[in-house]
Amino acid sequence: MSQNRRNYRQATYEKETDVRGGRNRNVYVYGNTARKLDVQRQMETEPGRQVHPVVRKNRERARHMNAGYMFFLAVAMCTAAWILVNYIQLQADLTNLTRSVAEKQSELNNLKLANDEEYNRIISSIDLEEIKRIAIGELGMTYAQEGQIVLYVNEDNDYMRQVTGNN
Repeated sequence: MSQNRRNYRQATYEKETDVRGGRNRNVYVYGNTARKLDVQRQMETEPGRQVHPVVRKNRERARHMNAGYMFFLAVAMCTAAWILVNYIQLQADLTNLTRSVAEKQSELNNLKLANDEEYNRIISSIDLEEIKRIAIGELGMTYAQEGQIVLYVNEDNDYMRQVTGNN
């Protein structure tokens, strides 16, 4: 337990006092306000870090963009913009077509409903007994007798024209 506490204290001390640079970061501030730091003076007095030449060269190369790379970026941006605009237009067209299909389906359902109602109204208005009475009484129609029914088989599966002998 005491070994862990000692290790923690040592690590905290090393963090507070930069052992590698020799700077003491553990500065006690007296009073209730923090002191003003002169950052510019500190930057001038502290030596800058030496950057490895290869790293510096890579950074300079990364900052530099030639005309070919800029052209490639411009073409890529234009292509991406064109694809996005077309995608948005296709989405809008799809939305409009979906709305149109829904309207047409609603119209079709309304027409089917109206058609069914009209058909039921017509069917309910027909009196079959009155039709039978007029056909037999006024027009002289009778039911077909046994010998009057002639069956014909159409082998050509074509239409058939019926011609009666009373022409």
